[in-house]
Amino acid sequence: MRSDRTAGRRVRESPEGLPGTHVAGIRYGVLDQLIGYPVRRAQLLVYDDFIRSLAEWGMTPSRFSALVIIANNPGLKLTELAAILAIARSGSVLLINTLEGASLVERRASPTDKRAWGLYLTANGSKILDQVTAAVAEHDARLSSVLSAPERATLMTLLRKLARIDITPPAAGNQQE
Repeated sequence: MRSDRTAGRRVRESPEGLPGTHVAGIRYGVLDQLIGYPVRRAQLLVYDDFIRSLAEWGMTPSRFSALVIIANNPGLKLTELAAILAIARSGSVLLINTLEGASLVERRASPTDKRAWGLYLTANGSKILDQVTAAVAEHDARLSSVLSAPERATLMTLLRKLARIDITPPAAGNQQE
């Protein structure tokens, strides 16, 4: 048992030997059998470390993702970016407004559609993205250091598989009993 304290309780090793996933004296019941619970716990850890690692740039995962996608797809339309990132169009507008306000991204009129605007990294955006990408690589290496290369590959495969599943609930009245 470790001596870390969480709300006055000692944190113990998880069944897999990883610290911080369980609080001593607490029964987790069905949570220990659900995929979502450890995925969410891992996501919280990943997010917190990402924010700490990129605090210097005020970068969030969605801002980083947008910069990477725009850098690799110059001229992308806002609606396309929203679809790629799986966010609402209104959320992508706020995201791009933030990146544009930081002089990382700019909108340019589309040469093929006078009603549309393409998204492009600025020179500053390209420079910052290089710096941030190096910090993200360090963050990722730190997080995956507990995994062997085959384990990391398996985890990536399984997470991608989960990300592709259709979890649309059946329509009312069409549920099987």
